[in-house]
Amino acid sequence: MQPTVPPELAAVLRTGPFPLALRTAIAARGLALQRVQERLARRGVRVGVTSLSYWQQGRRRPERPESLRAVAVLEEVLDLPEHSLTRLLGPRRAPAGPATLPYRALIRPRSAVDGLIEAVAGPPDSGLHTVVHIERIRIDALGRLARRDSQHALRAHRDGVDRYLAIHQGDPGADPGRVVLRTEENCRPGRIRRDPEHGLLVAELLLDRRLSAGDTHLLGYGFDDAPTPTPSCEYVRGFNAGAGQYVLQVTFDPAALPVRCHRFAVRAPGEQPHETEELTLDGHHSVHLLATGLPPGLLGIGWSWD
Repeated sequence: MQPTVPPELAAVLRTGPFPLALRTAIAARGLALQRVQERLARRGVRVGVTSLSYWQQGRRRPERPESLRAVAVLEEVLDLPEHSLTRLLGPRRAPAGPATLPYRALIRPRSAVDGLIEAVAGPPDSGLHTVVHIERIRIDALGRLARRDSQHALRAHRDGVDRYLAIHQGDPGADPGRVVLRTEENCRPGRIRRDPEHGLLVAELLLDRRLSAGDTHLLGYGFDDAPTPTPSCEYVRGFNAGAGQYVLQVTFDPAALPVRCHRFAVRAPGEQPHETEELTLDGHHSVHLLATGLPPGLLGIGWSWD
């Protein structure tokens, strides 16, 4: 049998919007939010009182799978017809893409970056943004960048994404023709383009599936760098769409330890850092940084040898 619904509540269940319908249903049943939460918990659904309050005020919208399940159980708790609340939510909204910068804003020279990206037909917006990125850099016994390893958790902000664009720029004098790309987890190499004059390499990493908006993907890849005539003095990472969380570790060979290390952040190549912090080598000859909620820009670790 269909539940008995007062006329006022039945009308708002037909027209919505969802916050008003939920608020009216709770009031019609004479339940405090604490009691609604307790009844949900007895049915195996855990939702905070704050979330329930935000839902009925329209300050938040149930989006995640567990939240959508809670709405379906709310219909039972509030003695409402099946799907009467869930249908008012409509289709799931695609997550909004983050603010992005063009790749050319993060790497010099700009013209070289434009040419390489055009050569692999890369779109201005890759459709992916970083949720978590853990990057490890190794410096060899001569103080040169030797190896770079990346573990990436990515989220798509549009449908149909099936590749990630990796850009590598060696130190001055590095030969990108000798750089080796390693595709290690959930990807395979696509097109690779190099600019010997500026030490640049752009590589497509082809994913093993086509992503829809909101999907996440784990990616593992790395580069074995080419030796340079002089020691390295920094490693810089550019984020064209920011990042949820980024961890960078630089490990030095015991035969070549720097005398000073620091982290820094800049908004564009060549600008003065707007953030610096001293770093101390640990017992494994490493330093690291951890950053969250990064806006588009550049973040790195620098060091000096004397």
